[in-house]
Amino acid sequence: MKFLLFILSFLILTSCFPVKIAPNIEGDKVMVAKKFKRKLPKKYSFIFEDPKNANEFYQYVNTKFRQNDTDVGWNIPFIVNNKEYYFSFYEAERSTKTINIAPMIIDAALEENDVDIIDDSHYTSRVGKWYLILTVSDNDFNDCLKTDYKNREDILKYLRKLKSEYLTTSDYNSLLFKKDQF
Repeated sequence: MKFLLFILSFLILTSCFPVKIAPNIEGDKVMVAKKFKRKLPKKYSFIFEDPKNANEFYQYVNTKFRQNDTDVGWNIPFIVNNKEYYFSFYEAERSTKTINIAPMIIDAALEENDVDIIDDSHYTSRVGKWYLILTVSDNDFNDCLKTDYKNREDILKYLRKLKSEYLTTSDYNSLLFKKDQF
């Protein structure tokens, strides 16, 4: 019985409780952007994790679509099945935040013995992940990633190839020598 009590006490003291959890997206996900991050538009979006540094996707889009640093991120034209579409992208961070029990208990015990607390920053921990969110519209401003849009699957294929090219390319200037679209 004492052993069980010891194990239970040990687990409680060394545990941490998640308060917020960043989603773990394997590959990509299509969902309403506003449900993913509150400040985003209420449109269906193509979402994937961005393991690269800040503004890398901006540089990729700027180079690939020859934007010359003009309106990069908004209404970038691309063609699928001989029809022109436009994508916009957003970068968003979601974080996992946990509360650590052990440092709180240790500091409470030290404070009880009149020992000053050295640092209370260990009570919580936070790890962030960055995501790219792409929305697509046509010339009539229709949400092209809605489930009932007629060319949705072809557009998703294009976005998956775009994502793959972005993640595998390190020198974006080499994109200038490639034949245009997929």
